[in-house]
Amino acid sequence: MDGEIELVSDGEGLAVIGDASDVERFLLDQGLDAVPSRALDLHRLSSFAGTGGTALEVGAQAAANSGRWVKLTAESAAAVRQYGLMATKTPGVSHAMIGKPGEVKQWLQIAQAPTALLSGPLALSALSTMMQQRAMQQQMDEIVDYLREIDEKVDDILRGQQNAVLADMIGVDLVVEDALTVRDRVGRVSEITWSKVQATSMTIARTQAYAIRQLDAIAEKLEKKADLGEVAGATRQAEPKVREWLAVLARSLQLQDGVSVLELDRVLDAVPEHLDSHRLGLVAAREKRLELVSRSTARLLTQMESTVRAANSKVLFHPFDSPAAVRSSNDITTGVLVFREHLGIESGHQSGDAKRWGRAAGEVVENVLAAGAERAAAAKRFGEQTAGRAADTFRPVDIDGDGVADRSRAAAAAGEAASAVKNAVMGVAGTVGSFVARTRGTGLPSDDRRTDATEDPNRPAD
Repeated sequence: MDGEIELVSDGEGLAVIGDASDVERFLLDQGLDAVPSRALDLHRLSSFAGTGGTALEVGAQAAANSGRWVKLTAESAAAVRQYGLMATKTPGVSHAMIGKPGEVKQWLQIAQAPTALLSGPLALSALSTMMQQRAMQQQMDEIVDYLREIDEKVDDILRGQQNAVLADMIGVDLVVEDALTVRDRVGRVSEITWSKVQATSMTIARTQAYAIRQLDAIAEKLEKKADLGEVAGATRQAEPKVREWLAVLARSLQLQDGVSVLELDRVLDAVPEHLDSHRLGLVAAREKRLELVSRSTARLLTQMESTVRAANSKVLFHPFDSPAAVRSSNDITTGVLVFREHLGIESGHQSGDAKRWGRAAGEVVENVLAAGAERAAAAKRFGEQTAGRAADTFRPVDIDGDGVADRSRAAAAAGEAASAVKNAVMGVAGTVGSFVARTRGTGLPSDDRRTDATEDPNRPAD
């Protein structure tokens, strides 16, 4: 297969099959050499390709070629779309053949149907199973890195627990690790090996469920705390417990993936006709498991966000408890985010900064100043409006309607008022004058003297 390679995708990973140098060149050309990848053992495909001469031909091709499993990331997914892989009869699996004929610089699609290497009745099923196993092993390595990063000794944590189920996990760890070691040496999982491993699944599942319940209980306990001092203390106590239960949960997920790897090998050997359905069933079960873990850890993250908001809102009156609650909440948030990242669970959360007392006090001052400034602005606007109305009173207006401004409104109003007063005074004066004149015409006394009723009217005047 000179200059030609086959691409196979199962939605989670990409298998690149061909001559070792061609595979390496393709990965370099596509920038996928830095993406997590694992070798594929193509020799196992020969036993599932067919019988007779076909089996011998496939065996020869498998010996002459190598394969590489590449984790589907944004970069490798772009390579899949670029070459238009077509769906095959194997559920969830797509395929394409590409090459660099002649001096062509770009890789070109040259065929869609699988070659003899992958055209056997179970070859693609076996290959997709191997790809899923590589994905699980990659995830197991991620968990190992996580446990190393947080420096948590899961065995020590388990030994410190009184629960019998958790104590049994130490023995499960040894059984699964031994079975994986034998598998790597022998190349298959025998019935004897599987009988040892099969009984461990229940213990792993119970431990996993127990760890999730513990994380939920911590989140629920923090939700019920109202006093900030109690929140700070509870959050500080919860931080190491959350880290420990996340470690136990991670280890249980790692062991569960290990059992699934062994289980697929056993199905491949025992009932290969059920391989596709079993593979898809394990994929669905794993997704359901991760969804449960995602919901539980998301609840913790949401509670930490709520704690940070509440603490920052009260920092002015709780300058010690508030920063302590924020620090512990941020530690928990960081630990959960690291855990989710290693499991491939996306998160939209982030740590919240502790609001310092001085910053909070400054914000109070700023709010007061802002309120004062707003009041000043309102007073200024009122003054400007009042002044405007006052000034408007003195603007010239057209009084006689000839289109020419005569006097200001104030002047006109004053003139009108003065005229009214003048007319009123003149009216009063006229009335008084008329009264006096009438009095003189009738001979009535015009002074203030009064006639004495006892005085004889016939008495001669003095």
